[in-house]
Amino acid sequence: MKNTNTYILSALFALVVIGCKSSKITVTPPNFNFVNTTPAKKSDLSEDDFQIWSHLDITQDSIAGMSLAKAYQFLEGEKSKEVIVAIADSGVDVNHEDLKDVLWKNPSEIENNAIDDDKNGYKDDVFGWNFLGNAAGDIVTTDQLEITRLVKKGNTKFSNIDVATLPEEAKKEANTYVKLLKEYNATIIEKEAEISKMEDYLITLGIIQQDFAVVNALANKKPLTLALVDTLKAPNLQTLVKVKNVANILRQGMNENDLNEEHKKVVAYLSELKKAMKGYDLEMSFRQNLGDNLYDISDKYYGNNNVVGTADAAKHGTHVAGIVAANRTNAIGAVGVANNVKIMTVRIVPDGDEHDKDVALGIKYAVDNGAKIINTSFGKRFSPNKNWVFDAIQYAAAKDVLIVNAAGNDGKNIDKRASYPTDTKDMISEYADNVITIGASSLSYDKDLPAPFSNYGKMNVDIFAPGVDIYATTPNDSYEFLSGTSMAAPSAAGVAALIRGYYPNLSAKDVKEIIMNSGVKINFQVIKPGSQTEENPEGELVAFSELSVTGSIVNAYNALLLANYRSSQKK
Repeated sequence: MKNTNTYILSALFALVVIGCKSSKITVTPPNFNFVNTTPAKKSDLSEDDFQIWSHLDITQDSIAGMSLAKAYQFLEGEKSKEVIVAIADSGVDVNHEDLKDVLWKNPSEIENNAIDDDKNGYKDDVFGWNFLGNAAGDIVTTDQLEITRLVKKGNTKFSNIDVATLPEEAKKEANTYVKLLKEYNATIIEKEAEISKMEDYLITLGIIQQDFAVVNALANKKPLTLALVDTLKAPNLQTLVKVKNVANILRQGMNENDLNEEHKKVVAYLSELKKAMKGYDLEMSFRQNLGDNLYDISDKYYGNNNVVGTADAAKHGTHVAGIVAANRTNAIGAVGVANNVKIMTVRIVPDGDEHDKDVALGIKYAVDNGAKIINTSFGKRFSPNKNWVFDAIQYAAAKDVLIVNAAGNDGKNIDKRASYPTDTKDMISEYADNVITIGASSLSYDKDLPAPFSNYGKMNVDIFAPGVDIYATTPNDSYEFLSGTSMAAPSAAGVAALIRGYYPNLSAKDVKEIIMNSGVKINFQVIKPGSQTEENPEGELVAFSELSVTGSIVNAYNALLLANYRSSQKK
């Protein structure tokens, strides 16, 4: 966030290599203030390169990746210390072929003996803990949004009360409720309109697909081309209309395959929209019915050891885990950023908004069980018990644990609209120095560099990292490309794990500063996230430097150069 220590960096950089083990000692600090003038890549990436684009090098590949190959070349011959990275998320598929060898296993717990062997209050927590469950084995996968919970609470408290008769403090609370209720109702109307619009669009796409089927049969040849369609003789007026419709689509540069792909995308988007609507259900109470007191932070020994949840629920967390640490040496599937990492699973995120209690206790659990990095790829606008989370973050800071936090996917300026969890109480100053907040960047080294959905903030987003079309693990030994600041955070967390593994004398604060101060500076204008609309499809151009504290993107190679220097100064 705001706290980035700018080092007095020299214009020169040198490494002295001593001994046959290639122990590196940096005698002068590296300089990262140069301007990278590499032009954006114009040609398409190969399928293999696209799967690892976030690992590529800006200078060598003209892709806005993190220079991982160069980073590992720099580390060649060096030894590292194992680093535990906690994935505080929706669950992780612990049986995945590309993750099973990189999982943290509680050394003090005997698997499935129904005994709390290590006496930490969490029975059989072999791979981590599920705070979205209970001892009976129940689990929660879906929950309300926080605004829904607040509106429901306000409905109970204020629906039949004359606000004007209330004391001043209660009146303020009631007015806040009225504003939230207005936003809640407006959002539902907006979402329902979007669903209706997408349903109509699907009908239109279906009609055009049917037109293609008829014209394909008429032509008796595939694929259809504009030249071919223009020669067809329709047997009747109805078929003539279909021929003209197909010709219009082809004239716009689209073909039948494009239509089919568009149909799939719209179906998936519509499914997500309808799923998101569940978060506005005022009567949902799955989490509330688990048995613990949601509003008592001292009631902390609840949940169970099912860190997967369900395959569907674990998709997000499994993908995040794979970005950090998917096995780098087994020649299958995806490739994680970091080696010598063990993944601890802390299941706290439902499909909906997480509860502050689960977040706070999840962070403390990870800290108490040895995590040195916690990835928090989740967030929400409202946090009624945020002080519990503030306390947990400060607890992590006191134990030298770095928290790598996703900035959020609303295309908003979080200097103006808060996003939780956060390391600021006033949106200006930090209360902890161990949180680094990450925006999402794409592979495009041009105006499209920031992801259009990414939150941003000159004070409250620290740096950007790859978060668009990231290929990683998903449940049941599968792999997918997913996008989000949820993917950007583990990209940065993997770099942090490399630093902590190879330079264990550096603190969480050091690692945060190193990542921020070693990023690749971007000196051109980009499309401001969230600024593209139907009325303004081009969006608004702003300097990339206005989107975060550093105005840069994470670079693993640079980070290791600086870590090497900082580490040598501490010895």
